[in-house]
Amino acid sequence: MDDTRTHDDNTCLDFLPHRGNLCGQEATVPHLSPTTLTTDEQRLILRATAGNLRDHTIVSLALGTGLRLAEVVGLDVGDVFAPDGTPRVRVRVRAAIAKGGRAADVFLPDRLVAKLRRFWRWKRERGEDLAPDAALFCNQSRRRISKRRVQFAWATWQRRAGFDRVYGFHCLRHSAISSVYRMTHDLYLAQRFARHVSPLTTTVYTHPSDQEMAGRVRGLEC
Repeated sequence: MDDTRTHDDNTCLDFLPHRGNLCGQEATVPHLSPTTLTTDEQRLILRATAGNLRDHTIVSLALGTGLRLAEVVGLDVGDVFAPDGTPRVRVRVRAAIAKGGRAADVFLPDRLVAKLRRFWRWKRERGEDLAPDAALFCNQSRRRISKRRVQFAWATWQRRAGFDRVYGFHCLRHSAISSVYRMTHDLYLAQRFARHVSPLTTTVYTHPSDQEMAGRVRGLEC
């Protein structure tokens, strides 16, 4: 499964581009909502992965920060933890791993910080390298986990959780940004959370989500 087909590079089949003009500049504005997990699906996947701390932390990190897959697997221990093992509440996404080389800060939710504390202890008990430049997420050989391996695990966990379809990993980012907008109804805050260059890209999250659409059509007479 390849999650590189996302609305960020205007290649996702979920979107139909609309050419418009804003302040004299031509812009592509997607006008369909991105695919997102429902609240129930988020609970199910977190419950299903609870017994696998690495995969659970990866899913939680994506849901709590909106990080892209390449950014998640590219994180080093020092990006997320202080030398004493304390999780940082403000994580710097380095230019080397950020999309377009645009370094930025992301803020971690309280629940994610608590999970990261447990993850540090787990890595230490497994004997994984905790040096600042060591990989944050490792495979069974204790080398940096690959995007392909994360995608495979993500698809497997969805099936175990009982999903009736398999979503791409990028759906976690869509779900995170959508949740921030739904909680705040602040387009510019959601733009900063998503680290979009333009708020035009973020406007897609102001449209009805999959969960909202499903909830509205259930009572239709048919």
